[in-house]
Amino acid sequence: MGSSSGVSSGSSMLQNSGSDEDPHQVMDQRKRKRMLSNRESARRSRMRKQEHLTDLTAQIGLLKKENHQILTSMNVTNQLYMNLEAENSVLRAQMDELSNRLQSLNDIVDCINSSKWLFEAEEEDTQIIGGDGFVNPWSTLCLNQPIMASADMFMC
Repeated sequence: MGSSSGVSSGSSMLQNSGSDEDPHQVMDQRKRKRMLSNRESARRSRMRKQEHLTDLTAQIGLLKKENHQILTSMNVTNQLYMNLEAENSVLRAQMDELSNRLQSLNDIVDCINSSKWLFEAEEEDTQIIGGDGFVNPWSTLCLNQPIMASADMFMC
């Protein structure tokens, strides 16, 4: 008797909870609810996925634009660097040429100073102004002054 009372109480619970509906209908209704809920969840998931894809596509566009700007900036900077490097090369060559000229002039001055004894006798006679009335460039006023220059003079 105990088993029959347990079964009857269980079936009465199903009937009370289903409000006079068939248990198969209740299961089908729950199944349909679950299916609708799953469909809605899948739809939301697809929408989130689509939004994420749209965001990533927009980010790709921004990154490509930024990359293009950086490449353009690098190209401009590289061109400026090449121009400055060429100008620096020209200035170095000019400085070398002027240094060579200065060295040559200093060598000439040293040569003149070392052969000064040849001209001393003549200077005593003609002094600064020669017999023809022109200034003598070999006078002692000019001989004792070396030509001085530094690399700073060549920088602009």
